[in-house]
Amino acid sequence: MSGGCRFCRAPLTRTVLDLGLSPISNQFRSADRVLNDGQTFYPLTVMVCERCWLVQLTNVETPPHFTDEYVYFSSHSTSWLEHARRYAQSMIQRLALDSQSLVVEIASNDGYLLKNFRQAGIRVLGVEPTANTAEHARAQHGIESIVDFFGARLGNELARKGYRADLICGNNVLAHVPDINDFVAGIPPLLKPGGTVTFEFPHVLRMLSDCQFDTIYHEHFSYLSLVAVEQVFGAHGLEVYGVEQLGTHGGSLRVYAAHAGSDLRDAALAAGRDQVRHQERAAGLNCVDTYARFGDEVIRRKLDLLEFLIAAKRDGKKVIGYGAPAKGNTLLNYCGIGPELVAYTVDRSPAKEGKYLPGVNLPVRTPEDLVADRPDFILILPWNLREEIAGQLAAAREWGAKFVVAIPEVQVF
Repeated sequence: MSGGCRFCRAPLTRTVLDLGLSPISNQFRSADRVLNDGQTFYPLTVMVCERCWLVQLTNVETPPHFTDEYVYFSSHSTSWLEHARRYAQSMIQRLALDSQSLVVEIASNDGYLLKNFRQAGIRVLGVEPTANTAEHARAQHGIESIVDFFGARLGNELARKGYRADLICGNNVLAHVPDINDFVAGIPPLLKPGGTVTFEFPHVLRMLSDCQFDTIYHEHFSYLSLVAVEQVFGAHGLEVYGVEQLGTHGGSLRVYAAHAGSDLRDAALAAGRDQVRHQERAAGLNCVDTYARFGDEVIRRKLDLLEFLIAAKRDGKKVIGYGAPAKGNTLLNYCGIGPELVAYTVDRSPAKEGKYLPGVNLPVRTPEDLVADRPDFILILPWNLREEIAGQLAAAREWGAKFVVAIPEVQVF
């Protein structure tokens, strides 16, 4: 039993999924550490609050996730860069942003998003807890970046300094905050009257329906539905006035919110919000039985992937991974897949190359190594980017390689 719901503090008694013990997903290891040091594994258990229906990790104390050694740089995905460009273009038009406007991004990473607003002549401010990515944003894109965690303290401090945002945005950050109340409480003082806040996050409905259990890792404290987010926002004086459904990260929501009682109206966005509300009710996200079925599906995916890899090994086939995302580390560790089944994985990020994946100790090498080794199968770990990656490795078809994904089903293509 956990210490209570992260939002409403109700007792947590309903387990959604127990993935056992797992290492911290983004704590990649150097060769000397793999040879000489142990590694700590932590419980990875998901529960659901039966009062507010927030799906969340138990309150296990883990080391800080966002340090100067953080290895995720958003700019290494071309499809994500294009997604960010389209979002900025849409917001500039929808909100009539101009040189007098201010856009604040929470968890601004390496400046991948804010650079689009800055290039359009709009003032920007990034808030980013990892110094290495914030420095990249400053050096490469000239983006003013505050190295800090966002919350009530920082939101009020920025407001006192005169910052009032026309748009506050956050992509894939809401799930990462351990204290969701403190985080959301920082938004109202920073948001201008009539301003808009947008957050994108993977939709827990898709996690359940497509068995995306690998999106569960210690860095993700919450697994969000609209029904839960509307309650969290409402408790802090914010009102969701619209929703868009997105294809990113296997199926995400982009929620649009404003100060409660504001006169912001958008018929298309309101219709999108109402549609998602209906989908969540129809799927039973406010019913414990919906969550109980998830665990059985996860076990089946584990068995299917292991059966495929073992058969490939017995047939003398070589399997190499592509990508080193956090989700891949959950998948490999839960399934117990090491170098005996997947020789190594490759990644385009220099921050990951030459390291080892946590737990299973798979080496991370370069895409050029994969091409030189000509494997029979390429296991795409960031399955949400399967088309982008298959396109990047189109030459693999010439030597007869096939691609494999494990989510939502084991599929060879």
